[in-house]
Amino acid sequence: MLELAGAFILIVVGYLLGAVKVIEQGDTAIVQRLGRAKRVLEPGLNIVIPFLDTVLVETLREQLLEIDPQNAITSDSVPIRVDTVVFWQIRDIQLAYYAVEDLEESLRQLVFTSLRNEIGQLTLEDVVSKRNVINQALSEELDKATKNWGVKVIRVEVQDIILSDTIRDSLERQQAAESERKATLARTSATVESIQQLARALQGQANSEEVLRYLIARDFVSANLELGKSDNSKILFMNPGAINEALTDLLHQDSPPDGSQNGLGDTSIN
Repeated sequence: MLELAGAFILIVVGYLLGAVKVIEQGDTAIVQRLGRAKRVLEPGLNIVIPFLDTVLVETLREQLLEIDPQNAITSDSVPIRVDTVVFWQIRDIQLAYYAVEDLEESLRQLVFTSLRNEIGQLTLEDVVSKRNVINQALSEELDKATKNWGVKVIRVEVQDIILSDTIRDSLERQQAAESERKATLARTSATVESIQQLARALQGQANSEEVLRYLIARDFVSANLELGKSDNSKILFMNPGAINEALTDLLHQDSPPDGSQNGLGDTSIN
């Protein structure tokens, strides 16, 4: 009898313990009874029916979903890979369980589609320079799409944009060529300014045009040699006769109204 009583007591204690379910702060739970949703449990002490009730616990805290780098093509037809993370949160546990079969996988697939669509509307330059715009657009689109899933998409972050070695090398060459072009333009502008200043200083002096012709020819040759040293530049050939025309423009650009040609008389360049 004592053994039977002890066994009965153990059964009762086990039943009572199974009937008590404690939900921690920050979590929620849904009770399924015989496969159907019965009720939602709040944090604290809850009573359920053992053997009949199944308790499914989920967190209401913010969660991180890491997305494997995805292939995408920009509007200017550049293939890239984009590394993204999504911060999300369950707001309605019943919708999260029953509105979609696999919540995380469905969210992941939705990110794939939205990301590719967004990247496809932007050039590579915009993708690289406007990550915040992409993040905001994706966050709004995903949050709207998952509203009926009982989920809140808090934010999306594009963490890395991966380029192939071929594309990266091509971009580096373009950047080097652009830097060289700007430097060449800066040197050319400085040279023209110096010649203009010298032309004004030599006005009215003997042999001024011969001096300027020599200086321009020297700078012209030096510029071609400098351009030839760069793999990113092209050599530009100029008709030597154009030097004389350019010199005439420089010397006569400030000609006074009386046609005296800046004190150089009627001297002309042949």
